[in-house]
Amino acid sequence: MSDRTAAVTRETAETEIEVTLDVDGDGDATVDTGIGFFDHMLEALAKHGLFDLTVDCDGDLEIDDHHTVEDVAITLGQAVEEALGDKRGIRRYADRKVPLDEAVAEVVVDVSGRPFFEFDGTFAQAQVGEFTSHMGQHFLRSLATNAGLTLHASVTGENAHHQVEALFKALARALDDATRIDDRRSDTPSTKGEL
Repeated sequence: MSDRTAAVTRETAETEIEVTLDVDGDGDATVDTGIGFFDHMLEALAKHGLFDLTVDCDGDLEIDDHHTVEDVAITLGQAVEEALGDKRGIRRYADRKVPLDEAVAEVVVDVSGRPFFEFDGTFAQAQVGEFTSHMGQHFLRSLATNAGLTLHASVTGENAHHQVEALFKALARALDDATRIDDRRSDTPSTKGEL
């Protein structure tokens, strides 16, 4: 198996971002987006998905968190797609349900090459620190679109911190499962022969 790694940069008038990703890592993360709670969520994504991840983002936080969160998701999604290459041997499908106290999040993923996103749930509070709760949903949408994932996510709960964190942890576990190599498979997991 070749290295499943990627390094992607993105520079716009709103953000400058550098991301490195090792799909077969140990869960190590070095993250600096300027948004403490978002950094915590990306670190949780790496830790629980066993991805090695670095994210360095200089965004227009004087406006709000939208461009930073969205552009990190775009860049990370591109890194996921690049690191997986032709997706030969991956399991492809996975679903995980993760609780965090009263909150429960579920993520179902197909590493299909066909971007689609569906979300069910509302966040109990509008903000978690400097992070707009709705940006948790938007992060998932932007990631799915740029990684070529079919992604269905849902969340319930009474505390937005718990809800968003459960979503990131469920995403981490589902992505880890779906991107694992199945030793029984030598080809791409599709009757078409490619994803």
